[in-house]
Amino acid sequence: MSASRPGRAPVPRIRLAAATLAVAASSSLLTACSQAVPFDPAPDAADADCASVVVRLPDEVAGLERRETTAQGTGAWGSPAAVLLRCGVEPPGPTTLRCVSVDDVDWIIDESDAPRYRFITYGRTPAVEVLVDNDAVAGSTAVADLSGAVAAIPADGGCTDLEDPGGLTEDG
Repeated sequence: MSASRPGRAPVPRIRLAAATLAVAASSSLLTACSQAVPFDPAPDAADADCASVVVRLPDEVAGLERRETTAQGTGAWGSPAAVLLRCGVEPPGPTTLRCVSVDDVDWIIDESDAPRYRFITYGRTPAVEVLVDNDAVAGSTAVADLSGAVAAIPADGGCTDLEDPGGLTEDG
């Protein structure tokens, strides 16, 4: 009946050791869940306008929590990350890709890698790129949640309708 029998550890110490191991295992699992999302910064990530965007990024996008990233001018949401943002990418030139306006921010939508969609701002320098895993979240919801932050970059142009090239009429 003795917990002091030779060769045997007392019962309370076993419980303490098991509890310590459980806490250590839980801590390492929590640490693994909160690792920073690796990123390569965009060429103009150090632009002051990108800093204005990053400080305005929401804590949640489409119900996904914001994660830490490893590069300047970036943002990520979800675990695994389903929404990725990079500020400072090259502004796109004229394109025939679909363009939508969300809260006064124009976005070009590249669906060539579906179900991963690439949204890039149009008419803002530097441009902002958002990659969305459409299997996890709707791209329209993600850009709606991000447009307020992106609007910190002043618009210097925007989408035009192919039917209305620059407002010209048949009379010239």
